[in-house]
Amino acid sequence: MTVPAFIAAVLVLLLTPGPTNTLLAVGGASAGFRRSLPLIVAEASGYLLTITPLATFAGPYLADHPLAASAIKLCSAMWVLLLAAKLWTAPSAGVPASLVTFRQVFMTTVLNPKALIFGLVLVPHGTFGTVLPWLGLFLLMVVSAGCVWLSAGAAMIYRKRAEFPPLLSRVAAGAMLLFSASLAGSSLGLL
Repeated sequence: MTVPAFIAAVLVLLLTPGPTNTLLAVGGASAGFRRSLPLIVAEASGYLLTITPLATFAGPYLADHPLAASAIKLCSAMWVLLLAAKLWTAPSAGVPASLVTFRQVFMTTVLNPKALIFGLVLVPHGTFGTVLPWLGLFLLMVVSAGCVWLSAGAAMIYRKRAEFPPLLSRVAAGAMLLFSASLAGSSLGLL
């Protein structure tokens, strides 16, 4: 894969709505851009933890063991469902800055099916030394896309005069529920 093709494919996936991006937007909306910046570190760390072993040695194993890949997707679906429930039951007013935590973004990213696509399809496979430059480029795009999602969330709160709109957590919870159902259906072979 050429560098421009890699950049285009990665950016398309990183900018596509999903569980991690939903959490980043909610984090930006509930705590503002600056206070939510550590969430980008959580996202980058989560992707690295998943992608590095996939690109260096686990890809062939998962290709030969589709049941293991399905189990990973099902675990992802359960995690996203738990996050949807937490967002749905968030207080309706005065939402604390901790509505979205570093741990939640990290775990969601580790379990995010996009990480599997990055690690199994987009990042070239090989030794750690071979993969490292691609991971560096990937991280630059994660930071850029993460800033877009945090900014989008922060812009929502700015428009509402620094009051977190209760409907936003319900909409985010609904989106997370759809992501969870899609993951579960995919892991069980229903979709």
